[in-house]
Amino acid sequence: MGRQRVELGRVQETLLIPLRARAAETARKRPLTRDPKAVELVEALDHDFSGIGGGASHLGAVLRGVILDAWVREFLDAHPAGSVVELGAGLGTRYERLDNGTATWVEVDLPDVIALRRELLEESGRRRMVPGSVTEPGWTAAVEAAPGPYLFVSEAVLVYLTEEEVRTAIGLITTHFPGSVLLMDTVSAAVAHRERTVNVGWSCDDPRELADWGLRLRDSRALWELPPEDRPRLTPGRRVLTALLNRLAGSGGSRFSRFDVG
Repeated sequence: MGRQRVELGRVQETLLIPLRARAAETARKRPLTRDPKAVELVEALDHDFSGIGGGASHLGAVLRGVILDAWVREFLDAHPAGSVVELGAGLGTRYERLDNGTATWVEVDLPDVIALRRELLEESGRRRMVPGSVTEPGWTAAVEAAPGPYLFVSEAVLVYLTEEEVRTAIGLITTHFPGSVLLMDTVSAAVAHRERTVNVGWSCDDPRELADWGLRLRDSRALWELPPEDRPRLTPGRRVLTALLNRLAGSGGSRFSRFDVG
């Protein structure tokens, strides 16, 4: 069987960055995360990954996944038969990394991304892939058909939208799924300005401001700030690097937050 070609839009192609990062991380002697499925997917794709990621970009994508994975594990420990909803699933492999055998997973993304996912990953009775935009209500029916409670995960998705589009996407969650939990990343205005060439659009300097949108902040963590249980796995060099980058970013970088909805 031949390798799968990648034919995606410019924004959708950003999904290759965390995929390559997780695959490369898995090959390290002391990886922060192990993702054999990511290695398998990179090998299955007919695409030149040589110019994607690397350096701080690689480490940032890995840390982002580690931070969010810790919160997903916490949710599944508390609600083993609940549902995890990934908004903008890309070629994420969180199901392969974290599935507990009883939870339901709903993975939402644009039609071209879902078509690629279906070529590479399998759906099941507890895993459904739903084509659609996070700003359109079509995906909500698939989530409503899944058992609650619900955990929504938006990883490197909303930052590429306009503020109006982000309000619309979050409004669908607050309207249809009050009482759920939302995990998402935000970037400061300074980061959005610096990354404008890669279509970063919406910025948020303080996640607490989203209370006006129906989101109550529970936890927030900087990009370079690992959960305490994961910090011992940092090599000495990475420990110094993350401390330096965290200090340089200060309060004006990327943040990862957990919100109670409604």
